[in-house]
Amino acid sequence: MATAKENKLGVYLRSKREKLDSAALGYPQTRRRTPGLRREEVAQRANVSITWYTLLERGRGGAPSASVIDRIARALLLTDAEREHVFLLALGRPPEPHYLGAQEVTPRLQRLLDVLETSPALIRTATWDVVAWNRAASVVLSDYGSLEPSQRNILKLMFANSRVRSAQTDWEGVARFVVAAFRAETARAGATESVKSLVDELSAVSPEFEMMWRENDVRVHGEGTKKLHHPIAGTLTMEYSGFSVDSRPNLSMVVYNPATPEDAEKIKLLLARAGKTPVAKPAGKKPAKRKAKKGA
Repeated sequence: MATAKENKLGVYLRSKREKLDSAALGYPQTRRRTPGLRREEVAQRANVSITWYTLLERGRGGAPSASVIDRIARALLLTDAEREHVFLLALGRPPEPHYLGAQEVTPRLQRLLDVLETSPALIRTATWDVVAWNRAASVVLSDYGSLEPSQRNILKLMFANSRVRSAQTDWEGVARFVVAAFRAETARAGATESVKSLVDELSAVSPEFEMMWRENDVRVHGEGTKKLHHPIAGTLTMEYSGFSVDSRPNLSMVVYNPATPEDAEKIKLLLARAGKTPVAKPAGKKPAKRKAKKGA
């Protein structure tokens, strides 16, 4: 018989089973001698044999398939992190990627962006929809807040927004890189089918995108240097780095740091200038009328 040390999968499954609230899941509370769910209840929820599941917990069930592990994970109400841990214990690999679609950004993540005052930063999904950004990103990269949510997509901006296109010092090189990195990231996230309509839309409006997409290049976004022609600040050079958001597999953060003190000063001036621009007032609130001075 496998020892507890050897049977890491069985020990983990049992610990998660015993922590479940049987009453909340609708199971009768009479004659229960152990906490959580019984083995037969987990087996029923996962649609597997009671005997086989019992052997699995005891380290004698043999190698389970990925689909069975997935059903057991759902039966035990595991989180994404716990599900991945079970796959690693059972199969020695993480589960296949499953794209969850757009996700809201927590206030904590937004505060992290906001603290980067002179470094444009944004959070995007695996399909490259921009879902959060800071003020520096608005004045340097694009005024995302003025766009409809459906238009806050990096590929749409690159191929269908004339201002973003004209800001690139080497538009074709940047566009090829964006398409190749987008292809790699959506495949890694299991979002290939989810972006089909976006690919079809861009192919219909941009022959250049269609040509680049057919080339089937893949690249890693990683880090590098980016130059922009800003209509007010002139040429800006920034170093960028991409980061995955832990526990949010479909989100990543991209931060652009000014490459030189001169670039940082230019961004500060843009932020100061933007701060003087009138901001739309909330509906229902009227600005207080100022009394005219006598003799004015």
